This record gives sequence, structure tokens and C-alpha cells, in this order.
Amino acid sequence: MTAPVGARRLGRMTRALKTGFRISEKGQQILLALITFVWALAALIGAILAVFSPLVFDGPGNLGNPVAWLGFGLGALFWAVCMLAPLVGWMQWRKGKHTEAWAAMAAPVAWGGLALTVLQFVPS
Repeated sequence: MTAPVGARRLGRMTRALKTGFRISEKGQQILLALITFVWALAALIGAILAVFSPLVFDGPGNLGNPVAWLGFGLGALFWAVCMLAPLVGWMQWRKGKHTEAWAAMAAPVAWGGLALTVLQFVPS
């Protein structure tokens, strides 16, 4: 975000709105590789979660509870999202679509957050 042209009243804030800090392309590739490794580890943990995800139906009446089914699906598929996100991210990176690559790498964060939120509302 930059200041508008007629923003003289902002003074020094016109430069403070945009820092100009950028990570080099090589640095971004290293960061992308590091996040790929993190998501591979998260996929292993997610596979364990997938094995135990049917336990959301242990509570009375949870078999007919749509929130329990949603929590089951989100929990059971977390490992798949952790495996597919780096794949799609690197494919987008190779095409030169860096913004889409970072968005793909952020998908497991959103998926995990949604899963944790939904699972809070499943009665035990």
C-alpha cells in the first residue's frame, strides 16, 4: 500500500507505508523447500489423525450430526491437503505464478484451522 499522490500532509509516513523489503527469488525457493518439509511432517501427523478421525462418532447421536461429519471429513483429509499443497505450490512456482504458489502452500494452515474450529463444536 502506498500513499496517494496528494498526501503531502503525511510527511515521513509516505515512505513508511511500504517498506520495500523483498526476499530474493533464491531465498523464496529455500523458504518454499523448508515449508514443503514442514508439510511432509504435518502429513505424517495428519495420517495418524485420519486413523483416529472416526472417533468423532463415539458420542451419542453423533452419527446423525452434520458437524461431526464435517469434522470427520476435515480431519480425515488433512494429510491429503498437506501432501497436495506443496505439489501444487511447486507446479505454480515452475510456471512463474509465485503468488499462487504461496497461496497453495498456505492451504494446510487454513484447512487445519477450519478442522480445529469445527471439531470444537462436536459433542463428546
